[in-house]
Amino acid sequence: MMELQDSPRDGGHADDLPILCQACGTDPLSDVLRMVKLTGAVFHLVDASFPWGVEVPAPSAYAPIILPGAQHIISYHIILKGSGWAGIPDGASTWFEAGDILVLAHGDRYSLLSTPGQAPEYDAEATIAFFREWMAGKLPFVTREGGGGPGGAEYVCGFLGCDMRPFNPVLSTLPRLLRVKRAQRGRDDLLNRLIDLALADARLPRVGGESIRLRLSELIFVEVVRLCLESLPAHETGWLSGLRDPAVGKVLAILHERPAYPWTLNELARQAGMSRAALAARFTHLIGHAPMQYLALWRMQIAARLLADSATKVSAVGREIGYDSEAAFSRAFKKIVGMSPAAWRGSAGSTC
Repeated sequence: MMELQDSPRDGGHADDLPILCQACGTDPLSDVLRMVKLTGAVFHLVDASFPWGVEVPAPSAYAPIILPGAQHIISYHIILKGSGWAGIPDGASTWFEAGDILVLAHGDRYSLLSTPGQAPEYDAEATIAFFREWMAGKLPFVTREGGGGPGGAEYVCGFLGCDMRPFNPVLSTLPRLLRVKRAQRGRDDLLNRLIDLALADARLPRVGGESIRLRLSELIFVEVVRLCLESLPAHETGWLSGLRDPAVGKVLAILHERPAYPWTLNELARQAGMSRAALAARFTHLIGHAPMQYLALWRMQIAARLLADSATKVSAVGREIGYDSEAAFSRAFKKIVGMSPAAWRGSAGSTC
């Protein structure tokens, strides 16, 4: 479990924060979030009295109910009042309190409990039944549960769909359970404003409200990722940490700006102002892939999105990411993705 406190925007080291590539204006985080296609998000508010508890199964059990067609589901919980415990398999229980946001990005089953180790009021089967009634419109936005005692909790449950395959570097860098501490600077904080807007809209049903709530939920997740990025410890590795590194962040921006260009390690090292060996070592240490391997993976994510979303010919998709021949592109795609471009288009990617 990773726990993040307030971000450096409170007077920390501004020089450590990721900056858009000055030469190209490229924003790799927005680029990735666009290509992994954040899809319809749903959420509801829980008012729980003590004792309370819920067990949420793996997304494969409920994805067809709440987000059919989503390749992957991210679960998040915004704690508005009270406190409790979050648990995942093979992990220690994590205490949370008002002002926290819990993000489960890797498809784990988990529990939210008023007391660690207690039997949940809603086990996995009951939770799935709840989801069915919720999505059928049979339940109010605010649901009440628990034993009726004092010392409960109020929290928002949110679920967001996205692509995981063939390559989602944002999710790969997040821990199984991420606890983010919301800022204590009042309602002027962006995340607080987004949450207030989402809750206000949900409480006042209006035409178009579902579309508004979906977009707000996506924006909440993006802001949580940005808080995660800004609050990472200096020693942390991963894609988000790579964005913050001056040299690696610049190389990422360059690769995302011109993925079809025939980049070489020599050229990337020159752009970063480093030797080949130094860049390769630092990039691999932070990102987990060598620069040219990362480029190949990112090209295939772009190709997968184009194949799923358009009728563009396979050869044209290959040219879009730098392959002169359809045969070369198809071989590279199958090597990384595990199936041919035509097969991927036919399946549009597998779901959770």
